[in-house]
Order: sequence, then structure tokens, then C-alpha cells
Amino acid sequence: MHSELIRVQDLGKSFGKRVVLKKINISINEGEIFALMGPSGVGKTTLFRILNLLEKPSEGRLFFRGSELTGGTICENINARRSMSMLFQTPCLLNTTVFNNVAFGLMIRKVDKNTIREKVMNALIIVGLEGNEEQKARTLSGGEAQRMAFARAIVYDPDILLLDEPTSSLDPANVAMIEEIIKRIRHERGTTIVIATHNIYQVKRIADRGGILLNGELIEVNSIERIFEAPEDARTKAFINGEMIY
Repeated sequence: MHSELIRVQDLGKSFGKRVVLKKINISINEGEIFALMGPSGVGKTTLFRILNLLEKPSEGRLFFRGSELTGGTICENINARRSMSMLFQTPCLLNTTVFNNVAFGLMIRKVDKNTIREKVMNALIIVGLEGNEEQKARTLSGGEAQRMAFARAIVYDPDILLLDEPTSSLDPANVAMIEEIIKRIRHERGTTIVIATHNIYQVKRIADRGGILLNGELIEVNSIERIFEAPEDARTKAFINGEMIY
């Protein structure tokens, strides 16, 4: 039985009068691939930004390894953030080489050069970009750029990887490569992976458990088998079947 890594309790988020998230309760366990599903605009990215401590919740509590981060000290939150990595839908490319892009986080942490080289090269091998380290990042194709961003996200061995629609703009071949990387990272490093997506077929291929987010509410959390074969909420079944329920 894996231990709990993240717990969200009665979490809500509003921007002015617009309520984006309502009473979210969820636990994410060490070493699992958890898929947060839902159509675009339902609050997936906002929840991810809260998990990554880029955004503060309007209400509720957030725990990481049993320690509460809502109301935590700056030092506690920085230490927690150093255990996390987030990959956005559109990668941010620094105007330098692939190597320097991937090494950026390690350089900021003042890791020694030999360790940086070893970690960067290992990360590039995992994402299939070995041999491209001296290429200018902005000359990469879309799929290559996303794989480079993936290498940058895993280069310092985070405990948890947050993937926000990481394949939504990629062709099928690159989607397959990213999915294989996700499975490999979990298998080889035991990394906990949370992926936000509206691609239910992708969820079926890679995830252990999932949650359905609709109109800011988490309507069901269950194993992937249960969600697809015996959902508890009628809205889950409708979403899986591609019906417009929002």
C-alpha cells in the first residue's frame, strides 16, 4: 500500500465573484499515475497551480507528506516546491541550447557542473533527445520541444510531476512517445505523476486512478477500471461517452 503524498481538503478558489473550484477533496498516493479529467475551462489548470504552490486557494487546506502547506512558512513551501515539477501545455523555451534549457533548474540550485552534465544527459536519453544537446532549443519541432521540456521537468528527480495537458497539441507519434516517457519515469524512478487531460483514451492507457472535474466540482474519484466500466456518477458516464454535460 503506497502512502499518501498529497491531500487536498475542502479546497476552493474564486477570482472575484467567479468561483472556479468548489470543495475539492482528493488524496494522491506515492508512485501512482493520477489523471484529472474534464473538459477545457473547468478548473484543472487552476487546481494544478494550487498544487504547485503558484496560486493560493481561497479556502481549504493542502497537505504534502502530512505537512500542511496552506499557511506554511516560506521555507516549508520552498522545500515542498523543490520536490515538485510542473510541465505546461506549451513549453517555455529559453533562447539557448537544449542542454542549457534542461540544465537551467540545476544551475539555479548551484549544482556542480559534473553532476549537471550527468543528470542532463540522463534526462535527454530518457526523452530520446541525446545528440541534440548543442542544438538551439527554438529550432526544435513542437514534439521535440515538449520532450525537452519534459527532460527539464525530470532532471532534478522530483517526487511529483504535474503534467497539464502535455500532449494536447502533439501529433500521434509524439503523443505515444510522451506516454512511454511517463510510464518509464514512474517505473524507473517511482515518480508520482498527476496529469490533467480531456483525452479519455490517454487516461485509459496510462493512469491508475482518475478524478472527473466538472464546473469546478470533483464529481468522482475512482480506479480507472471503475470510472470506465462502472462509474458511480451518471455525469461521469456521460463524460466518458462524449456527451455534452457542461
